[in-house]
Amino acid sequence: MSETRDPVELGVELLAHLEHGELSVADALDRIETVTTNPQVQREILDTAVMRGLIERENGVIRPRSQGSYVNFDSDVVVRDGEFSCQRCGAAISTAHFVQFDDGELGPFGSTCIRKVLGRE
Repeated sequence: MSETRDPVELGVELLAHLEHGELSVADALDRIETVTTNPQVQREILDTAVMRGLIERENGVIRPRSQGSYVNFDSDVVVRDGEFSCQRCGAAISTAHFVQFDDGELGPFGSTCIRKVLGRE
């Protein structure tokens, strides 16, 4: 989709759609790494999500504040065939899943990694 996507906004949107009641900061960072591996930007994503009231962060645990705004696989995930590398694990994939957020597209992911990124596994 857009090559000029803002990684902070995309990461914040990803955190806003967490499906867990709580998540360790390490697990949250595993998801954020699909947006950026830059530690400064990762910190900015976490800080921005806290500042906007989307998550609470305490004692190494993140809790989403708005339950129910989950990614819908039928309407928010696009599947494309081609030659891709999974953005989470780096594996070569021929069927890729892309999450459509307001602030951009996140992916490509394989079928297992898309579930891990979105907290379905």
